[in-house]
Amino acid sequence: MSLVSGNVLLTGATGGIGHAIARAFSDHGADLVLTGRRADVLEPLAAEVGGRALACDLGAPQDVERLIAEAGPIDVLVANAALPASGPLLEYTAEQIDRALQVNLHAPIMLARALAPAMVERGRGHLVFISSMAGKAAAPGSSVYSATKFGIRGFALCLREDLRSSGVGVSIVVPGFIRDAGMFADTGATLPPGIGTRTPQQVASAVLRAIERNRAEIDVAPASLRVGTMFAGLAPQTSASVSRLIGSDRVSASISEAQRDKR
Repeated sequence: MSLVSGNVLLTGATGGIGHAIARAFSDHGADLVLTGRRADVLEPLAAEVGGRALACDLGAPQDVERLIAEAGPIDVLVANAALPASGPLLEYTAEQIDRALQVNLHAPIMLARALAPAMVERGRGHLVFISSMAGKAAAPGSSVYSATKFGIRGFALCLREDLRSSGVGVSIVVPGFIRDAGMFADTGATLPPGIGTRTPQQVASAVLRAIERNRAEIDVAPASLRVGTMFAGLAPQTSASVSRLIGSDRVSASISEAQRDKR
């Protein structure tokens, strides 16, 4: 049986991208365990896709432990849940920083640590981590968020090497700006001319493709953004200057203001 038709644990299922990922797996006959904080959103989705809803707050370590205990045997983990964590560092309290690190980085690592041994024992399974273009290139107003997304990317790439001969795959899916649903779409921010977007369905398609082909990393972004991100990795100072010229400060401020209550 294909892994995409197996037992799948999806975090962050209550968000728009989570909905798209859940439906894509459902179309392949997967048995889904869906998690998120909002039971009122989670349960109708679970009914739609024939899955099981386990409401939990990944910001609470005890909830992560409960999720691990109640999820049952899992063939595929899709670690999709994340807090926006946008805005300048100096606006953050210590508690807000801890929560972003817990949800975006610590919880996915703990879920992988708990689920991987059984996958290794069976000689099959897959761990998918949803990162972000903010995990490859710096942008103003995103230091905390980028820290978590740079971190999850590094963790996943190293874990892939650790599990290389075990039969268990590890992949990173890296969205850029996603329209129609998701954290960026919810802000209503306007991008500079020439900066394109992708859809939640394209993210979901990339998740399935990553599993089926055991891809290390798949970017879900237009070519211009992928090239710009690559350039940022090679020349971060020059890239930051160019980014400011095309309005990155304005976009970041707009996003941060819209997401202020989600910290």
